[in-house]
Amino acid sequence: MTPHAPSAAVPRVGTNDLPGPRSRMDLAVPVSVERLLREFLDDKAADLDGVDPELRTLVATARDAVLGGGKRLRPMFGYWGWRGVVGLGPPAAPVLPALAALELLHAFALVHDDVMDDSPTRRGRPSAHAALRAWHRDRGLTGDGTGFGRSAAILTGDLCLVWADELIASAGLPAETVLAARRVYDRMRVDAIYGQFLDLLGEVFPGWTLDRAELVARLKTACYTVAGPLLYGAALAGCPDPILETAYARYGMALGEAFQLRDDLLDVYGDPAVTGKPAGTDLRRGKPTPLLELARELADRRQRCELERELARGAQADVARLGRLIRCTGAVERMETMIDDRVVAANGALSGAVVDPDTRAALARLAAAATVRSA
Repeated sequence: MTPHAPSAAVPRVGTNDLPGPRSRMDLAVPVSVERLLREFLDDKAADLDGVDPELRTLVATARDAVLGGGKRLRPMFGYWGWRGVVGLGPPAAPVLPALAALELLHAFALVHDDVMDDSPTRRGRPSAHAALRAWHRDRGLTGDGTGFGRSAAILTGDLCLVWADELIASAGLPAETVLAARRVYDRMRVDAIYGQFLDLLGEVFPGWTLDRAELVARLKTACYTVAGPLLYGAALAGCPDPILETAYARYGMALGEAFQLRDDLLDVYGDPAVTGKPAGTDLRRGKPTPLLELARELADRRQRCELERELARGAQADVARLGRLIRCTGAVERMETMIDDRVVAANGALSGAVVDPDTRAALARLAAAATVRSA
């Protein structure tokens, strides 16, 4: 297979630029989710009247985390997981709040992840803790601005998580259906937290392996980015078909892994102006991503020594040099093949299930949007 160059030369793919024929839902669902989130967050801001005006900063930071960009892939996967069960007839309005909640869950995860990684930016803008630190400084407040920013950002993420629960509860669905979907949703959240812990552990645990790095990718990303939302959508539809659930799980895990592998490549080779964050953040932290662990496995003795010598420089490491060293091991080409193989496996996972042609086509388009991208 011909490798895809993970660089700014690759066209940015979003839900408005999905390859192949598009359904109106490819466009309508993200727009509807965005509108619902804006209205929900506007209501939350209005609720602050008469409480304390300083709380507006907390809510505004949460609002920025939720509405500050993103591909809205998780609600799209949830939507097509639901449509794959109910067909194209029923209106989506009753289920939209539950789908929009996935973006609040995502905001929670990103805000906390940025605190743990001390990331200065997210989507080309200051991360929540960096913005709150600057707010503390600009207001001339006393005490440690860095500590304040981190603590307030943790609360920002917590707030998004609580609001996600509120949105799910507001869905116009039977209580038993919401309860069944909550079980899937809770599993998704637990897996993401397990994956995040292992991600942190990998930075300090000697002898991390490629298998463990791939497990982190499955738990931290695949479960709550693709597989979880698909199964969540099916549960919101009261899915009675275990064959379809199995197909969704196989599709979701394969594609979710491919999504994370693409992220690993973009961390090293992506254009910061497009990705919205500095290049090589994970490498400089020594995070044992699948890309780094694969490079270590494939490197000869000389390459491994050079790689480890540069990694040992930590925050001072030369990302461009690390990128060249990793590429010379053959890890980038192997990663591209792994991504392609997982996309093929994902689309093939649906072959044995009864899935309507529109849903099958939409999931194929989403597979491309998730993996052939520059951000």
